[in-house]
Amino acid sequence: MAVHTKHPVSAPPAAPAREKTGHLLLRAWCIFVLTLAIGGVSWANAFGVPIASTITVLAALVSVALWFTIRPPVQWRRLPWYALVYVAFAAASVLWSAWPAATAITWSLLALTTFQALFVGGVLTWQELVRAISSALQWVLSVSLLFELFVSVVLQHPVMPQFAEAPEGVDPIVYWSRDNLFDGGRIQGVFGNANLLGIVAALAIIVFAVRYASQSPKRHGQLFWIVLAGYLLLRAGSATAYLCLAGAALVLATVLLMRTAKRPGERTKYYVAYAVIGLSGGLTLWFGRDLIFSALGRDSDLTGREMIWDAVLTRAGERPWAGWGYSTPWVPWEARIDGWIIDHDQTVMQAHSMWVDVFFQLGVIGLVLIGLASFAFVWRSWFFAVDRPRWDLRADRPYSALSLLPTLTGAVLLVQGFSESNPLMLWGWMFVVMFAFKIKQSPHIGEGPIEQRLAIERGELMKQEP
Repeated sequence: MAVHTKHPVSAPPAAPAREKTGHLLLRAWCIFVLTLAIGGVSWANAFGVPIASTITVLAALVSVALWFTIRPPVQWRRLPWYALVYVAFAAASVLWSAWPAATAITWSLLALTTFQALFVGGVLTWQELVRAISSALQWVLSVSLLFELFVSVVLQHPVMPQFAEAPEGVDPIVYWSRDNLFDGGRIQGVFGNANLLGIVAALAIIVFAVRYASQSPKRHGQLFWIVLAGYLLLRAGSATAYLCLAGAALVLATVLLMRTAKRPGERTKYYVAYAVIGLSGGLTLWFGRDLIFSALGRDSDLTGREMIWDAVLTRAGERPWAGWGYSTPWVPWEARIDGWIIDHDQTVMQAHSMWVDVFFQLGVIGLVLIGLASFAFVWRSWFFAVDRPRWDLRADRPYSALSLLPTLTGAVLLVQGFSESNPLMLWGWMFVVMFAFKIKQSPHIGEGPIEQRLAIERGELMKQEP
């Protein structure tokens, strides 16, 4: 006959508290929001600009409704103010913009992206946030590979956006897919651009590696995704993506060295070495660009970027203080943009440098604001990674691998920002605001308003268990 006792040693363990269905649905929605941002232009390529814009606006409205329903606890004094001031100044530029309609339209996208960043950072814990980013990247990379497979196996010819058949004689730069999966050429995924696919694949390698190092559930499954992301990175053949990964590797090595410091002032030598290596690497990259980019199969002028920079800086000099007005990206139907800079018979839609682009659009004032926003993000994410978690007298808490993600993402965006304007829009801008906001709200893994609220809710669930 079985004998039961209430003694804690022999009592059966209680089942872990189940997450509420509403919170599971919230996490799924955040994954969709992140997928929407990371996928970027792929939505327009698949469904057209009007439908993609409608999806973006409707997604923001849903997030607004969820924000007011959930009312996540927010320390309003600890917002990413430099980034928000930049957004406000971009909005104010409509008053002097040379293209007010373009400013209004593109600023709306900036505002929606900024809000979604605050929303996702405000309703998820650090662990949930990294997990959601990982899931979004898995969706984007999987769909990219399946899309290229569909084009090469089923269609067997290059395709234009919205699966239109490519007319003869058109420049391949406008293809959505070039049908290169089996012929060894560069693939573009759902982005229609190999450089965009390469950067996302580089980011994915970092995210999956961080999750693997953090002992996440089913961590060995992350190895499969690292291999897939590495394959897409190689097939994209993006020199910018390779340099971004190299920059992230340098930052990672320095962070791990900083974590070994035991005494005050011991980090100084590492900072000096890091500065010397970084400065030397930058000078080597610039003065040795002929050799480096030739080895990577690229032109020494960064595929025509020097010509674009010269043209943009010349026009920016005509309005140096407040710029010509915000427009990220440039809209091709604007008279002053259409036909201004032509590349492969297509109107160029960005300056191919975030710093040149901001100077052109918002002048010296905008350049200072984006510089402050970037510096604040890099500064906070750096010490978030190198400082041991501490909020009381205890000074021996272990480091978390998750704390590496913001600073490594910052390294990727800074390197990319040298030759691309993408960090100013979509997932680039979203991640800057989202991580800056999350670090200020929850400066330690496991600590913060949303973490405390969920802990209370899960504690209440445990009390309700029979």
